[in-house]
Amino acid sequence: MTDAAAPPAKLRILVAKPGLDGHDRGAKVIARALRDAGCEVVYTGLHQTPEMIARTALQEHVDAVGLSLMSGAHNTLFPAVLAELASSGLEDVVVFAGGIIPEADVANLKQLGVREVFGPGTPLDAVVSWVRSNVSPRL
Repeated sequence: MTDAAAPPAKLRILVAKPGLDGHDRGAKVIARALRDAGCEVVYTGLHQTPEMIARTALQEHVDAVGLSLMSGAHNTLFPAVLAELASSGLEDVVVFAGGIIPEADVANLKQLGVREVFGPGTPLDAVVSWVRSNVSPRL
């Protein structure tokens, strides 16, 4: 089989719940939508530290990390996750986020490196479409 005939690589997405936030329904819904769209999805479960998320991203060789947070600690935890990814050599991993994130905080999070922020009620096909358009398999 030649490279031209090889099927395209599936995107590998890590869906993570940083901090003490115990609300994971939205993260599970996003994980399932991405899986149903053909992505390989790894879900961390609850109560992950930034270090744990970066370690899992490295071990699983993911193309993107989706962070979900409802607790209001996004301005602390998201930059910490980005820093841990960078210190692990994963600067090329796309980071996107969802949850309860005030519109006033979105621009700062994007400036820090979060590529997109999805709020409550975002249609699942919009998230899937964004991932397909903005995430590529890492080499």
